[in-house]
Amino acid sequence: MTDSRFWDAQAATFDAEPDHGLLDAEVRAAWAEVLLPALPPAPARIADLGCGTGSVALLFAEAGHDVSGVDYSARMIDAAMAKTGAVAFHQGDAADPPLPSSTFDVVFARHVLWALSDPDRALARWCDLLRPGGRLVLVEGRWHTGAGISAADCRALALRHRKHVTVRQLDDPRLWGKPISDERYLLVGRRLAA
Repeated sequence: MTDSRFWDAQAATFDAEPDHGLLDAEVRAAWAEVLLPALPPAPARIADLGCGTGSVALLFAEAGHDVSGVDYSARMIDAAMAKTGAVAFHQGDAADPPLPSSTFDVVFARHVLWALSDPDRALARWCDLLRPGGRLVLVEGRWHTGAGISAADCRALALRHRKHVTVRQLDDPRLWGKPISDERYLLVGRRLAA
């Protein structure tokens, strides 16, 4: 799923999905209720990896955070830049983002980890981006198609890189613009003292 041509082709219609574009006020409010409390107080420095068209990056920026978005697709980045000038967007590989180490309070990715060829290596790089005390915030799932990563597997993987990991199921239909029957969750990982 790291072929930029595939994601370039998706860019024009990507925001049509309620949870992608966050265009519906109720869906947007539901995501704000879930994501903003998972972050440190503003202004935190956030890396949004696999940012797509920048909908969540914009949500974070509007809450007062300093956001850097990274996506593999030039067309996704173009769409993101058209939404907001308050976010620094970079074209690059989310698995190995072109961002400096030890400079972010939060690394955020939504529906990205499951699609990477080496998720463990990606998590190591993502955690390298974090300042001491930084948070890893992931939205992932195991979908009815069989694709994705289960919460248990993602938690086990995250524990290789973070000392404390919490998982919250995201089954509220307001988040997705419809009822869901598969597993979707928020994972927050921190490196706390032992």
